[in-house]
Amino acid sequence: MSNKSNLSIYAKSFSWAGFFLPKETYKKCSSLYDFCRVADNIADDNEGIEKKEKKFDEFENDFNRRNFNNSIIKDMWSLIDEFNISLKVVEDLLTGIKSDIKNEVKLNSKKDLLIYSYRVAGTVGLMMAKILRVSKKSSLKSAIDLGIAMQLTNISRDVIEDSGNNRFYINKNFKDISSTINLAETFYENSFYSIKDIPLSFRFSILVARRVYRKIGHKILNTKNLENYQNSGKIYVSKLEKIFETFLSIFDLIKLSFKNEKYDQVQHDHNLINEEINLDERI
Repeated sequence: MSNKSNLSIYAKSFSWAGFFLPKETYKKCSSLYDFCRVADNIADDNEGIEKKEKKFDEFENDFNRRNFNNSIIKDMWSLIDEFNISLKVVEDLLTGIKSDIKNEVKLNSKKDLLIYSYRVAGTVGLMMAKILRVSKKSSLKSAIDLGIAMQLTNISRDVIEDSGNNRFYINKNFKDISSTINLAETFYENSFYSIKDIPLSFRFSILVARRVYRKIGHKILNTKNLENYQNSGKIYVSKLEKIFETFLSIFDLIKLSFKNEKYDQVQHDHNLINEEINLDERI
């Protein structure tokens, strides 16, 4: 069996960015991602709904009971204790992933889309920020924004694949795909200035991950229509493009070193999420 972490296997963009993290911090981020991926894999496995529900309930119960015979769960609890991660955030994540274990998933509004994106990815952004020792409240909200932005990018990229699995997060037309990418842009923008609150040794890797993932959205928009989008297959960022985005991240790093009035004026687009989930309680 391969000893590669799930972070490397499943998230090439994150793994590329993780290259710039200190080794011990990368290991902790990888433990978080491994926990998320194990839960996600249960929902995505090609098995019957009842079997998946049973497996997921077992995993959730093992987590709640602190079953440390499972090293993934043991490592996750170590992170929770070390970085003071709210259990509500982990519960949100598991609720979001579990919502995919249905014969058909359909989100019917922007509110549904944002709450789902917060649960399955904004939570991960928040927990990652805690591991990177971010403490300022507005910056933790920006970490949620970056997670949501990346999830909206994922949803926009995987429309054809998801619809084949009876998952309809957005409608299968280019107008809705484009508007979801544009919505993601708002969240990418809101995530930027607070990155200066991340310790310098971690900052560059987050800027790289942000740029590489955002590039996927730009490539989707460049397909111009649904036919080209479908013919493109799964859109990804090539190694050469990653190198270029990494180079551009140097300029982001320089830009962050200057005081900017926008830093204190970020208006987080969390109103729809807060109608159902109190984010202040999670931070």
